[in-house]
Amino acid sequence: MRKRIGMILGILMLAVAVLTGCGQTNTAGRASSSSSPAQTAQAGKAVTIKMLNVGQGDSILIETPEQTVLIDTSDVDERDKLKRELDKAGVKKIDKVILTHPHADHIGGMDVLLKDYQVGAVYDNGMPSTSKLYLSYRKALKAKNIPYQALKAGDVLDFGGGVSFKVFYPTEELQQKGAQKGYKHDPNNESIVGRLTYGSFSMLFTGDAETPVEEQILKTNAGELKSTILKAPHHGSSTSSSVAYLKAVWPEAVLISCGQGNDYGHPHTDVLARFLGQPNYTDRRDGKQKKTKLVKDDKGTVLKAKVYETDKNGTITVTTDGQGYKLQAEEGDAQ
Repeated sequence: MRKRIGMILGILMLAVAVLTGCGQTNTAGRASSSSSPAQTAQAGKAVTIKMLNVGQGDSILIETPEQTVLIDTSDVDERDKLKRELDKAGVKKIDKVILTHPHADHIGGMDVLLKDYQVGAVYDNGMPSTSKLYLSYRKALKAKNIPYQALKAGDVLDFGGGVSFKVFYPTEELQQKGAQKGYKHDPNNESIVGRLTYGSFSMLFTGDAETPVEEQILKTNAGELKSTILKAPHHGSSTSSSVAYLKAVWPEAVLISCGQGNDYGHPHTDVLARFLGQPNYTDRRDGKQKKTKLVKDDKGTVLKAKVYETDKNGTITVTTDGQGYKLQAEEGDAQ
């Protein structure tokens, strides 16, 4: 009898140990899955990033195995192009919309998104604006009960499938200043700047941030700027893409969103030459040949990136498995 009781107790203790062990394993697995994007990336599932051909504006579509994300929504007069590009990509739902700053060429398509697509959440730079476009989409978000969040430096968004997006700018301090009555806003230099990572692949998104913002980020995040691909700041304007900033980023490729024959002359010839590592450029203002301020590493190697422009190449698609990547343009080749 004692032997039988002993055997029963032994079996019960073994069962409890097994069940407890299984419970611990499952919990650890869930934590590892959510906190280790690099492990997910090793599975090799494709992530696509499309710089959409929407004229003189910005709109970048990111599709991961789990989410669809749109960074900026092009200009008001390019809404038809935006819808055409999204429909071509088969987009029905957009899980996250990120608006880098409230200039029309970045938020101009919001009414189309909110009318024709299911939108999960909207993020912006947290800066108040008197722009009718800004006020309109904020009002629509409340009416539709769509979640909204202001992004600040240090925030990290999960795009699903091992893809994350870390925000470098704007700072919380700047947002607090911007909320004060009478503060003079500079929307370009309040742009959301952030870095997408997927395994060993990375891409830096810059909005229209100019040199003062680049200098600030170099002070706070210089060691995190190195990126496989750079979304050219401010459509390739000479107000941005400073030598020190590009040295820290050191991209293999640069993507520029701009319209054909745009009134701003984007991309500016000096910046384009700097991306390409060309020693000279023709000044767009006086037609004279001038020396390029080249980007060099500590060994003296000159940065020579591949450059794609939407005005020349149409929609530009990046496909990555978290390790390698492929760049494909609708038209033409890289410069």
